[in-house]
Amino acid sequence: MRVPKDSVVLIQHSSLREHEEIKKNNLKLRIKKMKKKGFYKPIIVDSTSKVILDGHHKWNAARILGLYLVPVILVDYINDESITVSVWDDCTKEIMTKKEVIEMGISENLFSPKTSKHYFSFPIPKIAIPLETLQNGGPSSRT
Repeated sequence: MRVPKDSVVLIQHSSLREHEEIKKNNLKLRIKKMKKKGFYKPIIVDSTSKVILDGHHKWNAARILGLYLVPVILVDYINDESITVSVWDDCTKEIMTKKEVIEMGISENLFSPKTSKHYFSFPIPKIAIPLETLQNGGPSSRT
């Protein structure tokens, strides 16, 4: 399944929820890359809970850069069987479920960095959105 670029929407940064921590070195790299290229790939988010599935480092970089809006692809995480989750080889968990991801995202806690590993049936499209476009507050809109 190919995701059309018009499926990327801009939503308020503050409306998203994390489910795992980040690695500080990765965050520094994301900030540097975003300053140079703008927002280059959307964040993948569960449409119901607004839990981030892929893009925690980009979301945190956006926070540090003071972005009001972030580009996302909203997916039906629980019901879409083509989206799967497992764990990274070096994490402390042996298995992960979608339910655990959502529960952690709506809780006050976070998994360790690089715990969940998501697989999508579509390639995450490349985008090019200048950071200035995302700093302005305003209603959600399509890119």
